[in-house]
Amino acid sequence: MKLIDAQYTMHPFLGSRQMCSVLRRMGYGVNRKRVQRLMRIMNLEAIYPKPHLSKPGKDHLVFPYLLRGMAIERPNQVWGIDITFLGLHGGFAYLVALLDWFSRYVLAFEVSTTLDHHFCLSALDRALRIGRPQIHNSDQGAQFTCKDYVGRLLKEEIQISMDGRGRALDNVFVERLWRTVKYEDVFPKDYQTPLDCIQGLTEYFNFYNYHRPHSVLGGRTPAEVYFGK
Repeated sequence: MKLIDAQYTMHPFLGSRQMCSVLRRMGYGVNRKRVQRLMRIMNLEAIYPKPHLSKPGKDHLVFPYLLRGMAIERPNQVWGIDITFLGLHGGFAYLVALLDWFSRYVLAFEVSTTLDHHFCLSALDRALRIGRPQIHNSDQGAQFTCKDYVGRLLKEEIQISMDGRGRALDNVFVERLWRTVKYEDVFPKDYQTPLDCIQGLTEYFNFYNYHRPHSVLGGRTPAEVYFGK
């Protein structure tokens, strides 16, 4: 699963068939059925456009994608949220993060060993202590379409946008964040446990927000842009 995660991070267009071929070329005797099963556990799918990329749960609420052609011009105009797989030493976990699209500021993150919606809702509550977006964008996964999560957004009178064609096309800023986090922190450190991961990511996101300049931000940090300093 750690190998699949590394390959997917480098090449997010890889579906289970291509991933199986890549792993076989690396010397691993896996079949496609096993790769499909592992990618489902990891919550991974190839990002090329196709229908029903991320299916909501039964009776969950789905909203249209609102951001096509929209210019992102200010902080808190759009927040994006997504979940990614984390390979740990002898296990795995999931990371969710909310990102301000304009400034690239990571408003909140949570780590969980399960894919239920509670850790996503916890991250949202933490982010809302900092600000409130005009639009909240996510995929159509069960974590973001459940009544608790949608109800929290509606209570705050936040417009809800959901990806219609694939994460890399509609939620590109969070996809870029995952690549950065994994190459700069998760892969090199090879965290042992979820607690180690939380402690390490807390340090990393502090560095990312307040000390890591971004070329797309004119050499400023996400915090400088988000808070207008």
